[in-house]
Amino acid sequence: MSRQLLLSRIVIDPTICFGKPCIKGHRVWVSLVLDLLASGSSTQDILEQYPGIEEADVLACIAYGAEMS
Repeated sequence: MSRQLLLSRIVIDPTICFGKPCIKGHRVWVSLVLDLLASGSSTQDILEQYPGIEEADVLACIAYGAEMS
């Protein structure tokens, strides 16, 4: 999946989650996913905790974090 396609899975809307970057269609913050990964959670762990999201969403969060750094 291309970087641009991954980044399109992340949305910023001032009326949703106080304007924090979230996974499109969900109220799961990018920062939450990155914090979980940094604390040692695997992608599979995250998918089990948030069954509505997909592996590509986790990759999109990583891509967004890389883009912002």
